[in-house]
Amino acid sequence: MIALLLALGSSLAYGCADFLGGLGARKAHVLRTVMVAAPASLAVELLLWPVLGASFSAATLGWGAASGVASATAFALLYKTLAIGPMNVLSPVTALVSAALPVAVGLLQGEHLALAGLIGLPLALVAVVLVSAGHGAGSARPSRTALLLAFGAGAAIALQLVFLHQAPADSGVGPLIVGRAVSSAVTLIAAGIMYRRLGAEKPAYAMSAGAGVLDSVANLLFLLASRSGDLTVVAVITALYPAGTVLLARGVLAERIHRSQLVGLGTAAVAVSLLALT
Repeated sequence: MIALLLALGSSLAYGCADFLGGLGARKAHVLRTVMVAAPASLAVELLLWPVLGASFSAATLGWGAASGVASATAFALLYKTLAIGPMNVLSPVTALVSAALPVAVGLLQGEHLALAGLIGLPLALVAVVLVSAGHGAGSARPSRTALLLAFGAGAAIALQLVFLHQAPADSGVGPLIVGRAVSSAVTLIAAGIMYRRLGAEKPAYAMSAGAGVLDSVANLLFLLASRSGDLTVVAVITALYPAGTVLLARGVLAERIHRSQLVGLGTAAVAVSLLALT
């Protein structure tokens, strides 16, 4: 139950971070947004170091660095995917892949689910697709390139979660610090290479920093959840993060929640209840 609650908190934090990051990216180039979010995120993890502790063994450095590279790759592929579109088709593909791969890894590592979990797990995967899909998901057909990018983005997100899960359980926030430092370095290098294409617009500092802080909170909650529960359950619950984004968009921007998304939210509630019984 503790792992489930932590995973729900991680999902909500990821959804809120995406919402703020998306708003920030409307005001300036997305790399300018990340250049603010990444240091804010790293600062939070450094502040947590004295509280939760951190060790930096070879395994921690390796898995943490791998998660950082996966995080930077996921970011690049995701935004490239959504730029090509159609978003309402590609976003569910990315979310489903990001949930399914950690489930496969968990099962291969010997995790087992009770009957309620065997029912709740596929329901949760269905909910991921429904919640992240917008209106008219079948109205446009994505190109083969767009689909490959969507699968790549989902796989990179999944690998980030799997790599964090593989880090030693006694490493504290070490993997998060290493991963964020690596992903920040990759982002800054990319920004330097693309400097002339970033435009003159200033980033929304408060929203960008808020997105970075929430992303750190989400990563921490996922790490704690995966250390106290099964990756198969934790990864799927975390992948429900579009629900938080959808609800915030409804409350703040008055965006309409489509029927499929309402069904997805209801399906997610049932799935989480079943997984809680596992």
